[in-house]
Amino acid sequence: MLPVFDYRPEAERLRDELEGAFRRVLGSGRLILGPEVEAFEREFAAWLGVPHAVGVNSGTDALILALRALEVGAGDDVITVANAGAPTVAAVRAVGARPRFVDVDARGLLLDPAGLAQAWTPRARCIVPVHLYGQAAPLGPILEFARERALAVVEDCAQAHGARYRGRPVGGFGEIGCFSFYPTKNLGALGDGGLCVTSSAALEARLRMLRMYGFRGDRHAHLEGLNSRLDELQAALLRVKLRHLGAALDERRALAARYREALAGSAYQLPEGPADSEPAPHLLVVRAPDREKATRALDAAGIGWGVHYPEPVHAMEAYRFLGYGAGALPVTERACREVLSLPLYPGLPPSAVERVAGVLRGA
Repeated sequence: MLPVFDYRPEAERLRDELEGAFRRVLGSGRLILGPEVEAFEREFAAWLGVPHAVGVNSGTDALILALRALEVGAGDDVITVANAGAPTVAAVRAVGARPRFVDVDARGLLLDPAGLAQAWTPRARCIVPVHLYGQAAPLGPILEFARERALAVVEDCAQAHGARYRGRPVGGFGEIGCFSFYPTKNLGALGDGGLCVTSSAALEARLRMLRMYGFRGDRHAHLEGLNSRLDELQAALLRVKLRHLGAALDERRALAARYREALAGSAYQLPEGPADSEPAPHLLVVRAPDREKATRALDAAGIGWGVHYPEPVHAMEAYRFLGYGAGALPVTERACREVLSLPLYPGLPPSAVERVAGVLRGA
């Protein structure tokens, strides 16, 4: 069976370094918010080219803490998309705000800036563009709209470590950028983890307080905070993988290019981000006109697959109260019926791409 994702080939390549990091933490006497977390925050900030990074428990927590740091809450609206799964919307609801959805563009399945004016309300406080599948959202017009309406921008970079927009890595354009280190991500932990980046020293201080009960280097709650801490072991393992992230991204890009070539001229289209961006492929997604037929063929050939994501958030039972009926977001809804994720991860044999493409073409 060829899996759609497998962390083991990359982990095996880095086994000695990962085991060394584990032993270092085991003998350190520090397991929570110690030198490994501090070092990883510095190293990730330097890699991204931003002044500040704050490690947290997960990518969803990163979004929650970012919104709370910006004082987004009950009575506020947050503009985002509905085709990126539940986590982004769950974070908006966790702070008491209400999501306002924008349809996506058909070419890249990313937030379509043309829909921002319609989604805006006087209660809007923030836009959360999602850099989906490793593609950079069209930040230029999004940031321009945000400036005109005095809105904050929180970038959801959970799937886009290493993606670039107009020559700069995503995450550093808005007030806060939020990353996930879930194992499938471009920079994946061996467990959960997340991180916020910002250029604002004031926001960094608020994020550090919010991630630990509102404490400020003391045991006094200055803000109503949470318990959302990146642990020392995951930070140490992520430091190892960060050193090799450039090579891993090169491998992902080469595999994605091979897929694009192998499927050229077929019925399967790969989404494409803005022309002035460079993707960092996290998922290899195609649009399949007959997804059921394609997945049957993949199953028969012993090839793993996924769907990211099969149902738009506004159609999910938990979020129907938002009032978006069928047809409200037509491009989003069609994309959710067609998207299909194919195997992509460091260590995937290049020959596997031809095998997968051959099965899809045969279907």
